[in-house]
Amino acid sequence: MKNHSSIKVGVFVFLSSLLCHAEGFAQAPGNVPVTVGATTSKGNSRISGAIIDSTLSKGVEFASIALFTMADNKAVDGTVADENGKFSMTKIAPGSYRLLISFIGFKDKTVNNIKVEKGKDVELGNIRLAANVQTLQEVTITGEKSMVEEKVDRLVYNAEKDITSKGGDAADLLRKVPMLSVDLDGNVSLRGSSNIRVLINNKPSTIIASNVADALKQIPADMIKSVEVITSPSAKYDAEGSGGIINIITKKNNLQGLTLNVDSGVGNRGTNLGLNGSYRKGKMGFTLGGFGRAFYNKAESVLDQTTFSGLNASQTHQRSTARDRGLFGQYALGWDYDLGKNQALSAGLRYGTRNFIQKQNLSIDQYSNNVFDATTQRKVDRKDLSGTVDFNVDYIRTFKPQQEWSISTLYSRTGLTNNFNTDLLNESGAVSSQIKNENKNYNSEFTLQTDYQTPIGKNQLIEFGAKGIFRTVNSDYRYLLAGESGNFVLDPNNPAGALNYNQNVGAGYVSYTLTTLKKYTFKLGTRYEYTGIVADLGEKGSVSIPDYGNLVPSINVSKTFGASTLKAAYNRRIQRPGIQQLNPNVNLSNPQSISMGNPALSPELTDNFELGLSTNIKKTYVNVSAFARQTNNSITQIRTTVDTLAGAILTTYDNVGKQQAYGFNVFANVYLTPKWTVNGSLDVLHSYLEGQTTGADGTSVPANNSGWNYGGRIMSQISLKQGWGLQAFGFYRGKEIQLQGNRTGFYMYSLGFKKDFPNKKGSIGFGAENFLGKGVRLTSNLKSEQFNQTGVNQLYNRNFKITFNYSIGKMSFDAPRKKTKSVNNTDVVGGEQK
Repeated sequence: MKNHSSIKVGVFVFLSSLLCHAEGFAQAPGNVPVTVGATTSKGNSRISGAIIDSTLSKGVEFASIALFTMADNKAVDGTVADENGKFSMTKIAPGSYRLLISFIGFKDKTVNNIKVEKGKDVELGNIRLAANVQTLQEVTITGEKSMVEEKVDRLVYNAEKDITSKGGDAADLLRKVPMLSVDLDGNVSLRGSSNIRVLINNKPSTIIASNVADALKQIPADMIKSVEVITSPSAKYDAEGSGGIINIITKKNNLQGLTLNVDSGVGNRGTNLGLNGSYRKGKMGFTLGGFGRAFYNKAESVLDQTTFSGLNASQTHQRSTARDRGLFGQYALGWDYDLGKNQALSAGLRYGTRNFIQKQNLSIDQYSNNVFDATTQRKVDRKDLSGTVDFNVDYIRTFKPQQEWSISTLYSRTGLTNNFNTDLLNESGAVSSQIKNENKNYNSEFTLQTDYQTPIGKNQLIEFGAKGIFRTVNSDYRYLLAGESGNFVLDPNNPAGALNYNQNVGAGYVSYTLTTLKKYTFKLGTRYEYTGIVADLGEKGSVSIPDYGNLVPSINVSKTFGASTLKAAYNRRIQRPGIQQLNPNVNLSNPQSISMGNPALSPELTDNFELGLSTNIKKTYVNVSAFARQTNNSITQIRTTVDTLAGAILTTYDNVGKQQAYGFNVFANVYLTPKWTVNGSLDVLHSYLEGQTTGADGTSVPANNSGWNYGGRIMSQISLKQGWGLQAFGFYRGKEIQLQGNRTGFYMYSLGFKKDFPNKKGSIGFGAENFLGKGVRLTSNLKSEQFNQTGVNQLYNRNFKITFNYSIGKMSFDAPRKKTKSVNNTDVVGGEQK
């Protein structure tokens, strides 16, 4: 721990010198370099040199240099080396000085007794830094990082500190992130809004756009390094996602050498296996990763609904038992190459697969005016299968710190099959007839973007760029009946058709950041997006959807005083409909609860306002934020009765709504001892929804609903001796308000521990979730002039799991690689999809 402490002291000394002598100079936005003026009288001499890696004999770019007086050890000046390791400090007064050089991964270097004479320059030549291998190991394994960090435009949850994450998936982990809420199906919402964008390492994927809930099951929680919650995205981000952006950062390795890491977990509800390796030699590196997760669960549900037609009422009572099985996986190959000191090229190929299979036994009792009519029995087999390929090539050139230019490309294609087979049973339980729905979808997109940013002086940063997205969606659907010969033939009584949907988006943005003397930071920007759409329903003809252009401004202001930061933000966001909301396929797997999309949907527009305060009080970090938003032309679920099917309810989507929401979030992280932390948050949200429903006479009538929602989470983590760790977690989500009703809340909890191996190469652990009961029970209540519906769903999610992790290989330190930028599409709805 000696070396670990020396790095912290070195960094602290340098930062202290900057902070103590920054008067008269504005702070730079982000990482814009700051040259600090001397506190002594100025001279006309110069001190220069070059920082060299002693092992590789090449410059250490962006190393930190601080100048102190020899007599009283007072900080005088400081700077940062350029991309070649060279540095220079001017206007140095005569005297005797010492130089302190520091950079992560190297031992601090001190150059003493530097004599400066009046009018004479001092050239120090090459100053060699020695790699600090021991420091790297200790920082990686035992370094203390706060569970939650706040940056200029986002809140960061450091998931790698979560010892119970192994064996779960990304949805399990996101439940622990402040401001996020995840329901039992894996649908994510941010401050009550499900209209968000989810990115993986700043990259989109067509599989994420298709279904966020299922896509999150592909990502093991223990592969996640951090989760970034961006509530007020700047103009640099796509305008899509009215609620904000969630960026999931996975663990990466940029060190030299060859490694292999094995992660596995076995439980009564799920099993996972991950293999990840990396190899780097000189300027070139390769990564190869693959991980999969299988889960199995069962659920029971009861649904009671009554539909009205004049003076007549049709009642339906449904009971179902279902067994769910799924296999999810992602496999990736990455390559990167340093073209030179200031250029880098990278490419990646990723394949994701999602296989969800459900076998359901469904019993339906029907009544007319409380008089029993009939009972039907069904066996339904659902298959939701997909395969996604992403390929990207990215180039970046760095001119100096914070001045860079990049070109990024991405091609994605997803094949999605969403089918079901239904066996209708007679009174004796034999199959009387069969019906099959086939629904095949293809979603592809190509993206090209370029970005440039440069500092202006010491306290300003400007960013601008352009982007084009070319997206194609195709869906073919049909119903088939089993014929007398056993072959399936087209069902003439049920719908068949296609959707061909082409969407092209062109965008440009500019963003400006200014930091003032009094520690105010302003980040202003605007983005313009033009969207052109051509769509048709195959033989049924075209769908008229007009092109549209949107100007979306963003304003972020922050003020730092002492250990506290106050932030205010405004932005406008767009929410385009996703494929599941557009797809006109009629899902009749449950004949009393039918769903279909609407290809004529147009986007939503949302105005967001936010005010936040974060502070450190001794060993406690507190973040309080209040927010408000209004959405016009809201994409709203509409439920109506279907005359052709007695008692059936059809759920579809339309742009008939308005949503208003306001609330606040409080998060706190407390270090009770250096080894024991407790953190938790409270979420309070008030929602108002307004839209149109169908009245008793079949005409459209206005409808509205409002109410409060409360939620929260608490987690405690203890690090014990000899590598033992313990963690407990609890989560609650309150009643959810919908336009035509509500759904009750639910809670989850977990307890886990792990034991690190003595050589720090691996660990073994045990976790238990919802272990005091059978599972979670959810009730939904919906009501209109046409129907009343109550549904109860019992999910058996009690889980016990054993986890194992082990790393093989040897790594050595190299100077930090240049990072390439990648395409960052955030423009397709990623919220709840049915």
